[in-house]
Amino acid sequence: MIVCVKQIPDPEIPPGRFRIDPVAKQAIPPEGVTPIINPYDERAVELALRVKEKQGGKITVLTIGKTTSETVVKHALSMGADDGAILSDQAFEGSDSFGTAYILTKAIQRVGSVDLILCGRQAADWDEGLVGSIIAENLSLPLVTLAVAIDVTDNELKVKRVTLDGYQLFAVPTPAVVTVSQEVGRPRLPSGRGIILAARKQLPVWSAKEIGADPSQIGAKAAQRNVIKLFIPERDRKCEIIQGKTPVEAGIKLAEKLREAGAL
Repeated sequence: MIVCVKQIPDPEIPPGRFRIDPVAKQAIPPEGVTPIINPYDERAVELALRVKEKQGGKITVLTIGKTTSETVVKHALSMGADDGAILSDQAFEGSDSFGTAYILTKAIQRVGSVDLILCGRQAADWDEGLVGSIIAENLSLPLVTLAVAIDVTDNELKVKRVTLDGYQLFAVPTPAVVTVSQEVGRPRLPSGRGIILAARKQLPVWSAKEIGADPSQIGAKAAQRNVIKLFIPERDRKCEIIQGKTPVEAGIKLAEKLREAGAL
C-alpha cells in the first residue's frame, strides 16, 4: 500500500494570527506554530494500518515538500507505517493539483508493484479534493472516494463509501485508488516505540530527475488553474435601532426594514 500525505498549517491557528501574502498569494506560516499532517491524510494512514492488521503487507508513505516535511512522514511511521520518501525539488514549486498528482504518480511508479493507493479525501488547507482522483486517472486505475472501510479478498477490494444519507458498497479489482473520509474515525496515537523507530529512520529524498518527471508537467508554468486573488474577507457589522411610539409601530417599521433588505 502507498499513502500520500501532505504537510499543512495547523487548522487550529487562531484567526488573529493568520496572515497571507497577497502578492505571492500564499498563506504565511505563523511563528511558533508547527505544521501538521493533513487530518484527512492521517485517517488514510489509519485505514491502511487497519488493512495491514487484517491482511498483512507493507505501507509506504509519500509526501511532496521541503525536507522539513519529513515530520509528517515520520508521524505516519510512528503510527505503524513501514517506509516513506520525500519528494523535494525546486521544480515542484507552484504545482497545482494536476502537477501534484503527476509528481505523486511518478513516485508511485518508482516504488513499483502496489495493490492499493490511499489519499485523504481533500487537503484541509485548499480543500480542493482533486489529487486522489487525478492519480487514479493518470494510472488508469479504479477509484472509490469517501471510503470509511476496506476489506481485501483475493484480488478484490470491498470498499464502504459514505454518502449524505447512508453508505454504498463497491467491489473493485486491485490495484485501485481510494480516498478516505473523516468518518473512518479517530486515528490511533503514535506508540512510544514507534516514535523512537521513526526518529531513527533515514528517509530518502527524491528529486524530479530521480522520479523521471517531465519538467513541462510540473511547477507554476504547468498549472491549469491560476489563483487570481487571495485575501482575508472583511467583516462589517452595522446596528440600527428601530424605534416607535408603541411596540406595534416599532414592529411595523422593523418589518418594512426587513422587507427592504430582502429578508422577508
